[in-house]
Amino acid sequence: MTLPPADPFLRLRARGAATNPAGRFEPLEHARESDGWDLPEEERLLATEVREERPRSLINYVASPDLPFDRTINPYRGCEHGCSYCFARPGHGYLGLSPGLDFETRLIARPEAAAVLARELGRRSYRVAPIAIGTNTDPYQPIERRYRIMRAILQVLSDWNHPVSVVTKGTLIERDIDLLSDMAGRGLVQVGVSVTTLDPALSRAMEPRAPAPARRLAAISRLTAAGVPVRLMVAPVVPVLTDHELEALVAAGAGAGVASAGWILLRLPHEVAPLFRDWLAKACPGRAAHVLNRLREMRGGADYDAEWGKRMRGEGVHADLIARRFALALRRHGLDREGPALRCDLFAAPPRPGDQMALF
Repeated sequence: MTLPPADPFLRLRARGAATNPAGRFEPLEHARESDGWDLPEEERLLATEVREERPRSLINYVASPDLPFDRTINPYRGCEHGCSYCFARPGHGYLGLSPGLDFETRLIARPEAAAVLARELGRRSYRVAPIAIGTNTDPYQPIERRYRIMRAILQVLSDWNHPVSVVTKGTLIERDIDLLSDMAGRGLVQVGVSVTTLDPALSRAMEPRAPAPARRLAAISRLTAAGVPVRLMVAPVVPVLTDHELEALVAAGAGAGVASAGWILLRLPHEVAPLFRDWLAKACPGRAAHVLNRLREMRGGADYDAEWGKRMRGEGVHADLIARRFALALRRHGLDREGPALRCDLFAAPPRPGDQMALF
């Protein structure tokens, strides 16, 4: 499948997608066509737009044997980091938007998220378990600097002594080290920082608005120095482009003080596959076929296999080799162990003005 060309008068700066195809639920595809008039048109820069949403509920419950959690929170829809490989892109289709440029330029913020979360935690029927944040779109993407939704959510979770795991590429997480360090002292938080490659040029091409790899490693060092347990996320592993860096990535994470590390193979569900193929053809034309052929070897001949137990790791000789190399690298750096589980026994409603103080 060849994607339609982008608007020739639309200037793209630091975007992961170059096109804006319709989502899989849309009955029509819109394309720009010349009207035949030889008139100059003014070029315009594609800017990021943010709309606000008032969620009726915030905690999203999931049931997947591949995931170590059963509930998530998404402060934002869409992600300005614009990673060309992002498996969350198809989610924009449920909003009637494109998984292409719309996903990284037409964002939705949920400013009332913290208040909604507090109401949900206060329900009698609620049963505590770790909440995962950042498993779909990044909670520390650039617009968090203005909205501060993630910080408000962390404050609610801290007040309730509620366990949470956070995954991010964003170095804005350093702003919240005070909250994270305090929660870590109570065994309530774990942070995963995603580092896909150590090559700044490749990172810039694949993850155009995410911090550079060295900057993410510096954020890991700051977090670990503050007592926050950090897990290095080598995700995704892109065959041919980044798989040769496994050992170097683990070594860099160990040097920054991570407590553990994990990896996930490149995932290309639904509309992500043609978008990533389009990116490969433009960014890495000499290696595009090699990347896709190697990936298909690990995906049963297809661009993607969503079967439980295979979607995160793939299968076959090359997938097994990646798993073995990663395990050896973890053992070499003393990272072949899981840290303590997050505590759920401290969960309790925060005191309110006028409450009687406990005697003991």
